[in-house]
Amino acid sequence: MSSPQFATLRYTALRIGLFVASFAVVWVLAYFRIIPLGVGSSNFVWLLLLAIVISAPLSFVLLRKQRDAMSEQIVSKVDRQRERLAANRSQEDGV
Repeated sequence: MSSPQFATLRYTALRIGLFVASFAVVWVLAYFRIIPLGVGSSNFVWLLLLAIVISAPLSFVLLRKQRDAMSEQIVSKVDRQRERLAANRSQEDGV
């Protein structure tokens, strides 16, 4: 799974894993009442939002290599599509 063709899948899986880990840490902190539980029945939403806020900057820093590999994969696919489109246009113009 380390080939460049799975870069997007790898980045997405790592991003989801980082979110789940952040949510688990936030849940444990809330369980032991180290952080506030929220107001009324908003506990789950509060924990989700807090996990998102924590995991976003962490993924920005920790997943830089995977994000760069994913962008290279996307750029190469877009370039190939542009080449195909240009080839198709030149074939149509030649007819």
